Amino acid sequence: MSSLGELEAWGASQGLLLRLQVSGSSALRGLRVGVARRDHQGGPQLLGELKGWAVPLPEGLHLDTLRIQAPRGETYASMVGPLIWAASFAWALEHTHCRRAVLLAIRDDEHQHRRLVRYFRRLGFQPVRELGAGVLDLPQRLLWGGAGLLMRGDCAEGLRRCERGLGLGPE
Repeated sequence: MSSLGELEAWGASQGLLLRLQVSGSSALRGLRVGVARRDHQGGPQLLGELKGWAVPLPEGLHLDTLRIQAPRGETYASMVGPLIWAASFAWALEHTHCRRAVLLAIRDDEHQHRRLVRYFRRLGFQPVRELGAGVLDLPQRLLWGGAGLLMRGDCAEGLRRCERGLGLGPE
């Protein structure tokens, strides 16, 4: 499996800048992973980012907001998402006690929700439970910011899948 350093070097070889920003204490660590490239003036152009947090538990990696804004059709566009995910999983495995990640496939729009679930399944995430309008779901909905399908995935498996998607691992 690739380390963070190896992922950063691979990204650089593709013209991509991979950066992680970690904040907080060991009890609650905020995470922001970004991928950028140099624009025509030499400054960074953000292509995508993922935000989350980690608590020191095996299932403590919570991945919250993914935003990809790489222009379609560019040669690097298909690398941005897998590189962000791979770096997130590698960071968790190298720097935390987290071995599994949790996320919410938000249900804002039914079509988009189905696409998110398919996307997260390809990364190795499996459904845990539906967060709906019930009173018992309210604390989780407040934590995650909405209703949807709560999903859990293994960080090592997610990293392997992302490496394959980037052409770094065995087929």
